[in-house]
Amino acid sequence: MDEPADLRFADLGLSPELLKAVDELGYETPSAIQAQAIPPLLAGRDLIGQAQTGTGKTAAFALPLLQRLDMSRRDVQAIVLTPTRELAMQVAEAVRAYGKHVGPHGVRVLPVYGGQPIHLQRKALQGTVHVVIGTPGRVVDHLERGTLNLAGVHFFCLDEADEMLNMGFLEDVEWILEHAKSDRQIALFSATMPPPIRRVADSQLHDPVDVQIRHATRTVERIEQASIRVARHEKAEALERLLGVEDHEAVLVFVGTQRGATELAEHLQAHGFGADCIHGGMNQAQRDAVVKRLRARNIQIVVGTDVAARGLDIDHIGLVVNYDLPRDPEVYVHRVGRTGRAGRAGRAISLWQPRELHLLRSIERFSGQPMEPMRLPGIEELLARRRERLAEQLLTLQAEDLGEFVAWAQELIAANDVDAETLAAAALRLAWGEGPLHAPESAAAPDTGDAQGGPIDYVEIVVPVGARDRIRPGAIVGAIAGETGLPGKIVGRINMRDSVTFVQVPRQHLQLILERLADVRIGGRLVRARLAHPEGGDGRPAGRPQRGPRGPRGPRAPGRPHRKGPRRS
Repeated sequence: MDEPADLRFADLGLSPELLKAVDELGYETPSAIQAQAIPPLLAGRDLIGQAQTGTGKTAAFALPLLQRLDMSRRDVQAIVLTPTRELAMQVAEAVRAYGKHVGPHGVRVLPVYGGQPIHLQRKALQGTVHVVIGTPGRVVDHLERGTLNLAGVHFFCLDEADEMLNMGFLEDVEWILEHAKSDRQIALFSATMPPPIRRVADSQLHDPVDVQIRHATRTVERIEQASIRVARHEKAEALERLLGVEDHEAVLVFVGTQRGATELAEHLQAHGFGADCIHGGMNQAQRDAVVKRLRARNIQIVVGTDVAARGLDIDHIGLVVNYDLPRDPEVYVHRVGRTGRAGRAGRAISLWQPRELHLLRSIERFSGQPMEPMRLPGIEELLARRRERLAEQLLTLQAEDLGEFVAWAQELIAANDVDAETLAAAALRLAWGEGPLHAPESAAAPDTGDAQGGPIDYVEIVVPVGARDRIRPGAIVGAIAGETGLPGKIVGRINMRDSVTFVQVPRQHLQLILERLADVRIGGRLVRARLAHPEGGDGRPAGRPQRGPRGPRGPRAPGRPHRKGPRRS
């Protein structure tokens, strides 16, 4: 069912501090999931929230969570489990924004996930942390090390439970809940309810309120949609090239976090684009000023988050770029709907990483329209489009616009014994600026998963898991791709033994792979990859910095099940 049209956030029983934050973020009326989930969660009830769309889902559990915190305490009181690091960071930023007026200094939120040095997370947990948001594997890791304690935790949220099932996290989730206090409160959100998720709900939740939100599939037939596969570390350059060849009066670029919006806008500005950002960390006057500049065509590109872009209605937006894919398919539809207004043609392009293929397919199913795979423009295409634009500007100038410049040109030709062709070439050089007119033959586009050609210089690493750990080679390839953002096909020959696996990887990516495959989980085991044939005398590859000693681990908690299948933290 939908929420009543006249329902307000003030009607849900939220504190003045939370209502102030909600108002500052531009929320007007609660969504269906918020209207139905917030009151029972405030009352301390367990809850199952089932909805194809997660629009407003974070606020649905975060606002009650925040209201029930005891700000006089310094320990962790709530844990939110998410399937991916990206979602953990997004949820953490949202919880901080909602809780910025709670307590004298706001709520202390800590995201924890694999791929980030665990000693930094351990140090943060020694201070004041009210809410931990993380992937199940890394939360289990902290519990085993004794750096996270469940004694004060009274609230758990399982966000995107079906996705945690798909990624092999469900046994970790159950292990965490089984070691929590018996009087804890649990909110479980899942787009679907497969039997394993229903089993967790039946065994772990007490008399839960069941909220189901129906939706109608929405289509975006009028908008041309495309997608580009790109590695994480190449995304900024990919966006530059895309913006360099696409011609639109106004462009919206969507990212997942406030910090990401600020940093990406600054990056585009530094590379000559007329860009600015808009996000929930800005006050309303600042956001209005950015929108005013876009309407007046003083800037062409706005980088924004979903919360800040609510209500943004500008007819001349011709392109929407999903720099970060949204977790929720309906959010994608809302984003794409910002273009193609007032009968104009609309276009949407999504950048996606190899680990996000399932998310891309989910969006396509929901929107009812596949995204056309698109090749990232190469440097020569970029330069060719720039040449075309400059030529168009030159050739559209009429004789009456040139006026005395014709006389000046004739004067320069006569006085300096130079021909008109040379003078025109000099003028073009000045108009073009620095840089070549054509791309060198060696120039290549960022890695979009296509073969680059030429022999690959492989080196061999050792991953301390093998056949007896009941994992498959695909789990190792998945861990490398998932932790580094590199396409899985860069991995060469895999030789799996009983307890270790030898893996060939390109030498050019060795440092990144070793850094990211330190303290990660593969098939349920915490592993650290190393070079198989060290080039340095101390067993490390030459030039790799020595890691500090690991801190003491706490006693292994009893009863932890052996996990099956590949998955990463």
